[in-house]
Amino acid sequence: MPGEPSDEDYRRLLELRTGLRQFLRWSEQHARSAGLTPAQHQLLLAIRGHPDERGPTVSDVAEYLLLRHHSAVGLVDRAARAGLVTREQDGANASVVRLHLTDEGSTRLEALSEQHLDELAHLAPTMHALWDALERQSAGAPARGTS
Repeated sequence: MPGEPSDEDYRRLLELRTGLRQFLRWSEQHARSAGLTPAQHQLLLAIRGHPDERGPTVSDVAEYLLLRHHSAVGLVDRAARAGLVTREQDGANASVVRLHLTDEGSTRLEALSEQHLDELAHLAPTMHALWDALERQSAGAPARGTS
């Protein structure tokens, strides 16, 4: 984006950051209502969303959650004690441990994910408008409502 940010750029950035923070707060509250910590919710999502059907490793999860390996190990330990996840040795490499959701972990994640997808559907028009304005600005086109 050439030049200094405009007043409109600052307003859009504020609106975007505020919307993201509100969604994250909403998400944390719903995780707690489902009997999970926000970190456990993220862990379950990282396991379920991992593209390899064998399941992620602790290192994979640490990368998704932006955690140090030992912090991810602690999170997995607590989730395993809560009956949300299991560890299984990789069939091809016994030194690799893969993570999987238990039935309880799957059930809780599915309920939360349904709520989150509904909430995101409500936020989508606002987020699209903000994104479109940022794309127009970066392409050099004037943003709507500015001269």
